[in-house]
Amino acid sequence: MNLQRPNGNDATQTTNRSKNVVPMSGLCSRCTDDCTGNCEVFKSTFRGRELIYPGPFGSVTAGADKDYPVDYSHFNIQGYAFGGRGLPDGVVATPDTATFPGVDTSTEYGWDEKVKMRVPVFTGALGSTEIARKYWEHFAIGAAITGVTLVCGENVCGIDPQLELDGNGKVSKSPDMDRRIETYKRYHRDMGEILVQMNVEDTRLGVAEYVHSKHGLNTIELKWGQGAKCIGGEIKVSSLERARELQRRGYIVTPDPSDHVNVDAFKDGSLKEFERHSRLGFISEESFMAEVERLRKIGFTRITLKTGAYSLRELAMAIKWGAKAKIDLITIDGAPGGTGMSPWRMMEEWGVPSVYLHAAAREFAQRLADKGERVPDLAFAGGFSSEDGVFKALALGAPFTKAVCMGRALMIPGMVGKNITGWLAEGKLPRTVGQFGASVEEIFVHYEDVKELVGANEIKNIPLGAIGIYSYAEKLRVGLQQLMAGARCFNLPAISRRELMSLTEECAKVSGIPYVMEAYRQEALDILDG
Repeated sequence: MNLQRPNGNDATQTTNRSKNVVPMSGLCSRCTDDCTGNCEVFKSTFRGRELIYPGPFGSVTAGADKDYPVDYSHFNIQGYAFGGRGLPDGVVATPDTATFPGVDTSTEYGWDEKVKMRVPVFTGALGSTEIARKYWEHFAIGAAITGVTLVCGENVCGIDPQLELDGNGKVSKSPDMDRRIETYKRYHRDMGEILVQMNVEDTRLGVAEYVHSKHGLNTIELKWGQGAKCIGGEIKVSSLERARELQRRGYIVTPDPSDHVNVDAFKDGSLKEFERHSRLGFISEESFMAEVERLRKIGFTRITLKTGAYSLRELAMAIKWGAKAKIDLITIDGAPGGTGMSPWRMMEEWGVPSVYLHAAAREFAQRLADKGERVPDLAFAGGFSSEDGVFKALALGAPFTKAVCMGRALMIPGMVGKNITGWLAEGKLPRTVGQFGASVEEIFVHYEDVKELVGANEIKNIPLGAIGIYSYAEKLRVGLQQLMAGARCFNLPAISRRELMSLTEECAKVSGIPYVMEAYRQEALDILDG
């Protein structure tokens, strides 16, 4: 059985003409010479490299849809009929003390200086894509008022149209980075933090030095990779001059905007966009430890690491070297991943899928712990959108996993909220929204909660996308409380791997979580034989 179907997908705005498709190639079983399209091969005939990417750039996020043999749906959550772990000291579990609204969903991460979050989720890296730029106020304010961490992704300074460099080629002024940091900090409520991510170009431009000296940030993130792709960050550029500017700043830009053939193609109108690419990173233990030391000398008190769906070898490097360097948090992002712009076929076909990668991460962390080594706090990423997924990730990685990194799922409320703003202004609310009312106060169930947080005078400055993110996080928080209460876990440290069961024997083999018919079997037999 083919696990996905190539050659036709909404992400590339393509589809097969025939209902019958060859599983391996994705070609129609009967390809006619008069076909008017619109499979990927058809469209590639005249648009070429454009078909590598989901589109249109700047208006969509995309997530790969390959159906792996084992994923998080292959776990179920255990429920118990008695007991209560994680209650406050001295509190005995009774029907009156062990209620689900009393479940504590807060978490914290860090080696020495802990960062607390109200809910165990935080944003994926929102970097140089157009989606991140134009929705930033919604994302940043939403994360801040929710009390979760916001990751400002790679290349933000490097693509800033108003970037200014000093005589050494280092950032001296970046208004877009300033805007991003200041927006979050204005509404920060002592839970969560904003951290900036660095790749090769960011390091060369001196981004770490800039955000520490100008904004006093205490945390910086090193990026090895992500689940959506195994190459550097990418964006599209629709201006020839902008493409040349980014090339001058040291980025790889394709097609080459200095080549007269490409210039002529752009002027003809056939070439409509250029691509800006980041360079591949190269890791070694020596260079990693040196970079961590360099960042600490700059003044960063917390250093985090983001790694992607690489092989188990690179995973072991991240965890082992992270432990030696006392890294504060390692985010491990599994395939297939989501994106603002990543090669579509790469998203579908590369990397270790989330459950496999996360199970290995937990195994490796336990191996170090059994040897007496302290392991950095972990976060799992790669396809999460609901409270059950958060619970399962925390349980699978227990006791090392402290949070779940959500990419597209935490972005959607920001986009929906911004759209509602426009629909209200036009008086054209779709029924999906209008059925709940005709005003902001009626539509957003948590409007008054946010108003109470920020004040009656400030609420008018809060974008609706931020209220949307707060509302979505409340759904996650309350849903997680219910699942945790059913598993008799009244705070996050109480969640263990025993709260999961594998629904297939293959899942049990991959994860080490017992098959459903084996979980708690011995306890059951002891009761029967007692």
